[in-house]
Amino acid sequence: MAVLVGKKAPQFSAAAVVNGGEFVNDFTLEQFAGEKYVVLFFYPKDFTFVCPTELHAFQAKLAEFKALNTEVVAVSTDTEQSHWGWLQLGKDQGGIKGVTYPIVADTNKTISANYDVLAGSYFYDENEELCAEGEMIAYRGLFLIDKDQLVRHQLVNDLPLGRNVDEALRMVKALQFNEENGEVCPANWNEGAEGMSATHEGVAEYLSAN
Repeated sequence: MAVLVGKKAPQFSAAAVVNGGEFVNDFTLEQFAGEKYVVLFFYPKDFTFVCPTELHAFQAKLAEFKALNTEVVAVSTDTEQSHWGWLQLGKDQGGIKGVTYPIVADTNKTISANYDVLAGSYFYDENEELCAEGEMIAYRGLFLIDKDQLVRHQLVNDLPLGRNVDEALRMVKALQFNEENGEVCPANWNEGAEGMSATHEGVAEYLSAN
């Protein structure tokens, strides 16, 4: 599994569904460069089980992300038509109607591969025929990308394990606290808590007080 933290976020231009039902053909991350933070998250499949709980959970917190100058963007290997169809179904049908942030269609699997969250892999057998091992779907990857398009945090869950959206929010707040105050965020830091000077004296003072 590649560690992308500290590196430029892999770029892409792909079809997406935005605003709950509008198609765009060339959605990019570059549109946010210099202006916005991005929480980019991958999910395995449309019309499944854990996935709609995550997409609705991100939607429920979307205003909080927006208040932090942060865009939420989802990606799966389904088509944009599949995304659109899922968006037409209400919660009572297992759908994601009401989700308004962009949902990107990684139909050629390159976005998932470049972020190293593609669950399956291709190989050639002894007859030089192309084969696949596992499903070509994305693990539950999440990447926090700063305004310079650098990856500052990443998390990858296996398919059955849903993410904690509050933790994604906490990481955005921690990054912005560090940028604004120059202090680092100790274990279990939450908004409103004190930071810590990244010195031996700062560590000693923090540990003594806590």
